[in-house]
Formats: sequence, C-alpha cells, structure tokens
Amino acid sequence: MVPTGRAALLVALGVPVVALVPVHATWLGWLAFVVLACVVDSRLAASPRDVRVRRRVPGAVRLGEPATSELTLTNTSGRRLRALVRDAWQPSAGAVENRHTVDLPDGESVRLRTPLRATRRGDREADRVTIRSFGPVGLAARQASLDVPGRLRVLPEFASRKHLPSRLARLRELDGRAAVQVRGQGTEFDSLREYVIGDDVRSIDWRATARRSEVVVRTWRPERDRRVLILLDTARTSALRVGDAPRIDASIEAALLLSALASHAGDRVELVAFDRKTRARVAGAHGARLMPTLAEALAGVEPELTETDWTGAVAVVQQRLSQRSLVVLLTAIEPSAAESGLLEAVARLDHQVVVASVRDPEVDELRAGRADVHEVFDAAAAERGELERAAVVQRLRQRGAEVVDALPENLAPALADAYLALKAAGRL
Repeated sequence: MVPTGRAALLVALGVPVVALVPVHATWLGWLAFVVLACVVDSRLAASPRDVRVRRRVPGAVRLGEPATSELTLTNTSGRRLRALVRDAWQPSAGAVENRHTVDLPDGESVRLRTPLRATRRGDREADRVTIRSFGPVGLAARQASLDVPGRLRVLPEFASRKHLPSRLARLRELDGRAAVQVRGQGTEFDSLREYVIGDDVRSIDWRATARRSEVVVRTWRPERDRRVLILLDTARTSALRVGDAPRIDASIEAALLLSALASHAGDRVELVAFDRKTRARVAGAHGARLMPTLAEALAGVEPELTETDWTGAVAVVQQRLSQRSLVVLLTAIEPSAAESGLLEAVARLDHQVVVASVRDPEVDELRAGRADVHEVFDAAAAERGELERAAVVQRLRQRGAEVVDALPENLAPALADAYLALKAAGRL
C-alpha cells in the first residue's frame, strides 16, 4: 500500500478535532480511521499485477535520433484502472517523459508512448514498468513493478557523412574523369589518347604511336579492388574523454567515413576492433551492405581497460592480408603507446600503414596559458607532452607510416584526405 497526498490531507483535517478534545484516544482514533480508510481504498483499486503489458521498440536507431518506446496496457483486473505508469529505461536512453496517467475501464487497452533520445552508442536496456493503481477515493494505491524486456540498439551517429560528397567528387576526378599523369605502383592502365603538351613523356606508348600518325600516351587511373584493413584500437587509451565524448567515438566516425569512401572507390574494406583480443570484425561485406554491417558491429564496441597487444594485432593483420594493402591504425599517438609496441608493430607490417589519432584540444589551450604561475606550469607540462608526441610521430614516419593527427571533428575528413592522397600518388 502506498499512501497519497490525500491521505496526508485527511490526517491534517483531524487536527481541529484533536485540538477540541486533546486526549490520546482522540488522535489515536483519528489515525486509525485514516489507516482503515487507506487500506479499504487500496483494496478497491485494480490490481496492477492483473494488467497485461506488451512493449514495442524500434530495432535500431542512430545516436542522437529520436525513437519511441510503445507500451500496450490491457486491463484484466475486473475493476477500473486509475494508475500512474512509469516506463523506466537506462539514463543514457534519454527517456525523460516516461510517466503516464491512465484511466482504463476493465477489458480495454491503451497505448503509451515514451520518447527516447539516446546519448550513448550500444544496447540501451529497458528497466521495469511500474504501475501504481489508485483506489476510487485516491487515498492509497497498490504498486507493482513488472518485467517487460526491451532493447534499443543505438548505432554510431556517422555525423562525418557530411564530408562524403566533397570527397567523392575528388575521387571521381582521380577515377578516370581527370587523367592521372604520374604512374605509381597503385595505378592501372585506363586508355590511350593523343599526346598534348605537358604530358609525361614516359607515358608515351611507342607501339601504338608507330601504328598511328600521331603520338599516343597511356592514361592511368587508381587501381581498384584493393584491400583496406581498418584496425580500431579499443584499449584503455580509447576511453580518454576528448571534449564531450570518448576518443573511440571520433575513431569510429573516421572509420565509417573512410569505409564509405573506399567502398565507392571499389576497394574491399575490412574492419577489426582489437585490444588484447578481437572485439568486433567486419569482413566480406561490400556495396550497400557494408555501411549497415559496420554500424551494427561498431554499435556495441566499448573501450577496455587493458593495454593493446600489438604483437597480436600484427598477427591479425598478417592473417587477414596476403598481399600489399592499406592498413589504417586508429589508435593513440602517445609515448606510452609507442613503448608498448606500436613502433615495432608498424615496422613489422609490410603494407602501406596510416596511423590516425585524435588530438585533445584542451592540451592546446593549456599550452597557451600564461596568466599566472599555475598556468605557466601547466603550459610547460603540456609543451613537454607535445614534444614527446611529436617525437613519436617522427619515429612513425621514419618507419614508413603516414600519420594523421587531428582534432575530433577533423579526424574523419583528414583521414579521408590522406586516403585520396595515397590514391593520387599511386601508393595503394
């Protein structure tokens, strides 16, 4: 039994009576009357356990997009149901307006809709549905919490898709619509055309020229059907919050944009989320199936409080790739990461390696502080950290890796630009 505000008001109405007859029997009798009235009123309320509840939730929704949890209540208690219903969810599901007032006759049903707007990726689980059924007078209520399972799959936001059209336009320029003048190891023959001033003389096809009355050159285009393996580091460094989100979220955005771009370029994309073991893997998906498969696989990937096993990561890459490919490592460029085996792993990979990392804007703010002694010390510490970070970047480049180091909102387009630059240079 749950007393309501009306029960408290009824107790307050007895104060004048107690004041007129100030003896113990008076106030004890009045309290006994209130308790009895509450018990009778609660017994007359519809039983919340005799209410059938069904839940319907969308299968998946992108982070930040609205969704709706729909409850269908059917009153089978034999009495009129006057109730307050709470549809409880995890806080990160964003169920704010989750309390509903119900006045439902026996044998009828009603639908209750709770708006959701998740603030985190992954599976957002529904909690219990609590029904507080009030008596006819409203002095007391009967309450029960029912298990009504529900799960909302929250996919990555993919806010970086806004950068895709401009990168696709540049890709079309590379893909034969504008001739590639310099032949590299990652380019393939496209067509023959007449020589014009400015063409590379090394592209002249002498045999074709001999058969014609004009000088003919070969044109090249970026090679298609290449392998792109994205290795997403899910170890402890990915849990660091940069701005309002963990570092891994920016890495996921970069992985999605690069995957979409590489897929349009005709390359085969594979993704592995790894720390000390494989947390997620996408292989064999292409075309229209690629992006939904990636979003589904990355939705539940969370940072693990462990160190990255770079030896194991190299073994995974070598197992998946048998020919020279593009390997993208989405990880943290830090002295501790380098000491844990990142540099050695890059040196052991016989592929074109790109290391992409998220910069923390707060570090740049600390480096600029000079207002007082404390800010000067903070600036010195931040500057030393930046020098150590720059040394790691230099050592990575000495081992043949391309390095992309950008702020969270710039990492995805910067990585896409690096991919296009490698395509244009014929290094894929």
